[in-house]
Amino acid sequence: MVLEKIIVEEVSGWLRVYDDGSVDRTWTGPPQVSFMANPVMPHEKFIDGVAVKDVDTDSGVRVRIYLPEKKTTDSETLPIILHFHGGGFCISEASWFMYYAVYTRLARTSRSIVVSVYLPRAPEHRLPAASNESYFALLWLRSLARGKLQEPWLNAHADFTRVFLIGDSSGGNLVHEVAARAGNEDLSPLRLAGGIPIHPGFVRATRSKSELEQPQSPFLTLDMLDKFLNFALPLGSTKDHPITCPMGDAAPPIGSLKMPAMMLCVAETDLIIDTEMEYYEAMKKAGKDVELFLSGGVGHSFYLNKLAVDFDPLTATRTEELIAAITEFIKSH
Repeated sequence: MVLEKIIVEEVSGWLRVYDDGSVDRTWTGPPQVSFMANPVMPHEKFIDGVAVKDVDTDSGVRVRIYLPEKKTTDSETLPIILHFHGGGFCISEASWFMYYAVYTRLARTSRSIVVSVYLPRAPEHRLPAASNESYFALLWLRSLARGKLQEPWLNAHADFTRVFLIGDSSGGNLVHEVAARAGNEDLSPLRLAGGIPIHPGFVRATRSKSELEQPQSPFLTLDMLDKFLNFALPLGSTKDHPITCPMGDAAPPIGSLKMPAMMLCVAETDLIIDTEMEYYEAMKKAGKDVELFLSGGVGHSFYLNKLAVDFDPLTATRTEELIAAITEFIKSH
């Protein structure tokens, strides 16, 4: 007799947890958008100006590398963008089409090499697992910079003195975490030149005004926010945990952290814009080098919605502006 597994928790089409502890991340929402969560196979030949390969590193971290095709106007070496994907620490893969569409475009436009980390996911791997893996990826880049390890694309084409951290949603939390940890580390000859948290999942245990009043979107609902973080945070923790609330009392004082230049990207109708702005104000108050980039009239992770980018003029325009702002930030640091 085969016992049927029972769903004990479900998150709006994205994730189901069963009574035996197993997890199913098959998309069960509208089929017309399922392509965005489909994996894209790597291709070491240049397609639309970018080659892509997956690397299992000596440190155990798996990454996807996006290499833009050389242009005559390029400098001899290109900056590195170390990318941490979103998904509430619970879903998403670095190989998903939604990231491929954005980060091939960013590699082409910014003339940078993107290194995207395959992150461990909750509830199987609770925090700080994703934070540790992200940090180990940075240390792997340091080993390449020191000549202790080799990765042909990076050793031949990368400028290890211009490494930028970038993260979408919960990946934005990891930008802060990794940058803060790196401040206590000798990274030389690698230099952490900047961090770009995009719509980071900074929250508090109590609801903010924007959580109560802003529209919910397919990329962020209150149900997703609550359930994902319940799966992801260490047992017994609340959203006031330092990884989700770095501006809170439980986190190390921001003034005590050695941080690179940061560009915080927020969206006007994001559910969690209020707590993202709390982080911005805390960074400013602490005297950190932080600038704010606001995307008007759009919500959380809007630029990852390929259908909206292709068919909604406002989303298309805001995505172009965001990529241009990131490109300018990289060029100026």
